Amino acid sequence: MDIIANKKKWFTVSAVIMLVGLLFALINGVNYGIDFTGGSLIEIELRRTITPEEARLITDDFDAGANIKFLGDEKTIVQIRSIEDFDSDQRLEIFNLFRDKYDLEETDFLRADKFGPAIGSEIRNRAFLAIIISSIGMLIYITFRFEIYYGIAAIVALFHDVAILLAVYSILGIPINSPFVAAILTILGYSINDTIVVFDRVRENMRSIKKYNYAEVANKSISQTITRSINTSLTTLLTIVALYIIGVEQIREFALPLIAGILSGTYSSIFIASPVWVMLKERKRRKIGYNPNVGTK
Repeated sequence: MDIIANKKKWFTVSAVIMLVGLLFALINGVNYGIDFTGGSLIEIELRRTITPEEARLITDDFDAGANIKFLGDEKTIVQIRSIEDFDSDQRLEIFNLFRDKYDLEETDFLRADKFGPAIGSEIRNRAFLAIIISSIGMLIYITFRFEIYYGIAAIVALFHDVAILLAVYSILGIPINSPFVAAILTILGYSINDTIVVFDRVRENMRSIKKYNYAEVANKSISQTITRSINTSLTTLLTIVALYIIGVEQIREFALPLIAGILSGTYSSIFIASPVWVMLKERKRRKIGYNPNVGTK
């Protein structure tokens, strides 16, 4: 397959997903979770284990989108996190409903906090800063290890992965919380590893193939590494999908962005990074006025 010759097709697929995600974001807004917007947090000791569905029979009357987690060694503490700004009467009413249903004591009301959007905004800003710093660090490393054009292409692929993941979350309306940020950083590392494998082969092939035939070099390098990239991603996906299917809600929050990110990262390392590298190198060649046909007849 001539990956480079069909680069417009690959770019179009990504652009369509991003545009659809942007459209959903403009219409419905970005669904930031409590970690980014602020809200209310309640913790109640139930002295027994229940399912999230049982807890939602109570919490859905106050916030159908509330996040339910279970804490403690035996998972008997229910933690309710909501973007709604519950006042003290509402928090007490929620506890009273749990108390009446599960015969609890007043001391089982462990925690009731609320924090404003200022704290959520700080978390969001720090998350974006972490992504930017990690990207800059990767750019410096790849530039030192290879050259600046490899680094730029790799960073373009990384931002592609972040944009695709944000688009998926926007389309599906999934709340963006702190596990999303942790997953993003994990995906960036995973994606850059796949990209470096391809670029390392590109660098090796540059020695054996006509120096300025960048498209041929990229296509050959991709064909030599694509099986490895796909097999590695499939192996990883099998594990993460299993975690998503059988895991608790907290695990699913982390596993879902990983699934989307690994798919996007594999795609970008094959269909985005290398074509961008070829475009940059050919642009440089045209800029210095090199004509590959001169002296070849």
